[in-house]
Amino acid sequence: MAAPSNASAHRDTIYALSSGPPPAAIAIVRISGPAAGQALEALAGHLPVPRQASLRHLRDGKGEAIDHALILWFPGPLTATGEDLAELHLHGGRAVVAATLGALAALGLRHAEPGEFTRRALLNGRLDLSTVEGLADLLAAETESQRKEALRRADGMLARRLGEWGQSLLAIAARIEAEIDYDGEVEISADSTAIHALFAEIDAALAVPPAERLRDGLRVAIVGPPNAGKSTLFNALVGRDAAIVSDNPGTTRDAIERPLAIGGMPFLLIDTAGLRDTADPIERIGVERAQAQRAMADIVIDLTGELAGSGAGQSVISVSTKADAMPARVGALAVSAHSGEGLAALHARIAELGASLLPGEGEVALDRRYRERLYEVRAELASAMQIDDPLLRAEHIRIARELIDGLTGKAGIEDMLDALFGRFCLGK
Repeated sequence: MAAPSNASAHRDTIYALSSGPPPAAIAIVRISGPAAGQALEALAGHLPVPRQASLRHLRDGKGEAIDHALILWFPGPLTATGEDLAELHLHGGRAVVAATLGALAALGLRHAEPGEFTRRALLNGRLDLSTVEGLADLLAAETESQRKEALRRADGMLARRLGEWGQSLLAIAARIEAEIDYDGEVEISADSTAIHALFAEIDAALAVPPAERLRDGLRVAIVGPPNAGKSTLFNALVGRDAAIVSDNPGTTRDAIERPLAIGGMPFLLIDTAGLRDTADPIERIGVERAQAQRAMADIVIDLTGELAGSGAGQSVISVSTKADAMPARVGALAVSAHSGEGLAALHARIAELGASLLPGEGEVALDRRYRERLYEVRAELASAMQIDDPLLRAEHIRIARELIDGLTGKAGIEDMLDALFGRFCLGK
């Protein structure tokens, strides 16, 4: 079902289960919209004191008892959604939850779409766009580094940065307008310095490792010739038999990917086909895919001994496998998947490289949409710095301000919002 339009979003009163699926100890049903108070009165008899929990008997439209529950009433606009809001804290059985949701539907309320509560918070000015995106990432976080980065965004760190840049652009625009109004009678040169300073700040933000590395995991490809122990090492690192291991060369013909968390950081471990010249057309495709995976990887676990110092711009770990059966290559990390020798050291080396490729403490990672928009902002600032005509300079600053507005949720984001809120659960 398509998400409701903005107009209907402000007219309708919505409800949804905002806690985990039953059965559970407690189930929380959230109601938001202009009829939230009437709905609460219909179920509980009368409204409680705002923002104070009250124990009530809930009854449906026929007067039949539903549950003995805690209820909370939050009159708008100072609520999570910016409108009247109610919560029902129920016993978490399936029948109780179903009866409560049925009673709300019978009152004419509409079941919420995924993320609609948060969408209303955005539309009503309770949250900004970057904070909402951080909340979506926080809900999806699976590793410690993902959680910390998402929490920084959900707490408004990126929003504050964007707000500061927007205010800087506004101040710059005001100075340029004053220069135009005075028509050269008053010399105002501070705007050039301010533009240059803002350009440097945005340039530094764009240099932070991208958010996709945190969200999707750093790509770690194991590469080497046939029978070098790639699949055995892959299985040892992921902790299960995910790849087929055989003495027959060419067994692995396609890349196998598994997520892996090391040191609280997300990685995507990739087992690849053995690198060699082959007449087998199917195996040759596997070799080509292995070479592509090597090119795309952030970290390469090299079992060939030929990639270190290649200057390819990748982080390379030279590993010598089968350390329990043969001497290790000079300069390579000796590892045995069978005995466990060297696995802890390999984990530590992967974590060390991963930390250098992910955002540091206090840095905010930007995803593709933010980076693309900020590259455009930077280009407008660069053009403004190269122009002496205040009218043309003002136009570049105006465009930069519009681009920042698009990032904060003030302009041109409807299609993106539909995709964003589809990542949320019904009660969020």
